[in-house]
Amino acid sequence: MTKQLHKNFTDDQVKSLLEKYSKGEIKLNYILQILRIKRRRFFELLARYKKDPDNFSIQYERKTINRKIDPDIETNIIKELNTEKDLIQAKEVPIRWYNYSYIKDILENDYHQKVSLSTIINRAKTNGFYLTKPERKVHDREVITNYPGELIQHDSSHHLFAPYADRKWYLITSLDDYSRLILYACLVERETTWTNIIALKVVILGYGIPYSYYVDSHSIYRFVQGRDSNWRNHYKLTDEVEPQWKQVLNDCGIKAIYALSPQAKGKIERPYGWIQDRLVRACYRKRISDINQAQLVLNSLIQEYNHQWIHSTVGEIPYMRFQRAYAENKSLFREFAVRPPYKSINDIFCLRVDRMVNSYRKVSINNLELRVPSAPLHERIQLRIVPDKESGLSEVRFWHEDEFLGSQKVNNSDLSLVQF
Repeated sequence: MTKQLHKNFTDDQVKSLLEKYSKGEIKLNYILQILRIKRRRFFELLARYKKDPDNFSIQYERKTINRKIDPDIETNIIKELNTEKDLIQAKEVPIRWYNYSYIKDILENDYHQKVSLSTIINRAKTNGFYLTKPERKVHDREVITNYPGELIQHDSSHHLFAPYADRKWYLITSLDDYSRLILYACLVERETTWTNIIALKVVILGYGIPYSYYVDSHSIYRFVQGRDSNWRNHYKLTDEVEPQWKQVLNDCGIKAIYALSPQAKGKIERPYGWIQDRLVRACYRKRISDINQAQLVLNSLIQEYNHQWIHSTVGEIPYMRFQRAYAENKSLFREFAVRPPYKSINDIFCLRVDRMVNSYRKVSINNLELRVPSAPLHERIQLRIVPDKESGLSEVRFWHEDEFLGSQKVNNSDLSLVQF
């Protein structure tokens, strides 16, 4: 009520009360009830009145200058809101709502203009750039782990992340549940077993071996009877055939945990929406159509998310939470080491194919014959294959039981039946 004093009384009315109080003609408690103000406010007014009775006024004076928003800022807000509208209207783009916080960041970082979020929202409503979001279903967003490395959430999504590109890409991500630190994020044109094995390799070599991975029931991660026709044998049931991604986990001693439905997977909160949302918007504004350029944008967003943003669930910056737990020796990450009989990390992070050795000590894969001089005749050996996209060559490492038989380099194109 004290801010409304100038609306309820005139200067002369208040001056009359102050003058009567000064002369002892009226008690303080009556004045406080009449003016509906506190004692502190009253004595502030009295001091001002005694200091300069002739110029005393209770009319409200702004402490800051009441000025209109800069025309250039107004123009840029409308410009960015129009860009948002174009994204929302594009059917193939995974953008459905205006992101006013992102516009605020754009104005500050790209235009070097500071403006409040409320001002942007106000302009959006005034100019027809406002959509009411549906109420979200309530679900638990709690951290379900007690240590870094206790559970790694691994996921992928398929969207038109760069609206100027001619195709959708896959975004493969790995996240530590405890700290919410994103350990891996990569855009690929095609999701395969090999792209997911690479994600495992980066996380394990960079951070150590975690206790468990949490994934959905995609065929890359889990064999499900009746769905994977290319692996199907009627006497094999779910989890009796292990996909190659799962075999890498086995070699590293990592537990796999499967979400039995998309709804179950969604119960664990993921920051991927934040990353995807900003990635699309940034690629659109920069007119990016190349996946390598989009990856640079993604790297910048991951850096910002991991090191600058306070996560709403854990109440900390993910990197700081991760490092603090390490400093307190609270981590389930284990140091990675190649264990015997294996010789190299390429024996762990690889694709695996079993083949029978013929009478000429050769094995055949995709009509390509490979000679293995030390291989035992008429026995099955395992080919552990490590494709290299840049060189166009794959290293094929031959194993029989626990014995290393040697390796060869072959063209990736000759191994086209191996999904990588």
